[in-house]
Amino acid sequence: MSYRGKRALDVTVASVALAVSAPALAVAAALIRMETHGHPIYRQRRVGRDGEPFELYKLRTMVSGAETMGAGLAINAGDSRITRLGAILRRSSMDELPNLVNVLRGEMSIVGPRPTVQVQVDRYTERQRRRLDALPGITGWAQVNGRASLPWHERIELDLAYIADASLRHDL
Repeated sequence: MSYRGKRALDVTVASVALAVSAPALAVAAALIRMETHGHPIYRQRRVGRDGEPFELYKLRTMVSGAETMGAGLAINAGDSRITRLGAILRRSSMDELPNLVNVLRGEMSIVGPRPTVQVQVDRYTERQRRRLDALPGITGWAQVNGRASLPWHERIELDLAYIADASLRHDL
């Protein structure tokens, strides 16, 4: 796949999507601030292409400091750390819209394997590490084919299949 072509598509889609979603993001940020204290944008260190770390941006859907409470980074069904508004933002995937800034910064792509945290990467087999050969994406083959309903190893296999057959046509 042409890196320039994919990058041009990413920048175009991310720019338009950010411009169109800006009013909704502003409203969501204001509502987050009204529901709980803390910044409405949540930043988390994730692992990108070639194992390079970057700060992923999301709308905050949990109470401030949630990563130090209960299950830590793990999120269980019905997790009490998720706010009422956060549950809506997660269901609609609107919490991921700030990822578009990561796309514009060149840390992510629109389509690719979802970025993960270092502790998960540390458990990868050598074969699974090939998942890091591509820029992480806002959406990817694993999300289209089952999302979180799939076991982790199946999501990785779908990501590896995407990387092996990546093309602009496939992305579209």
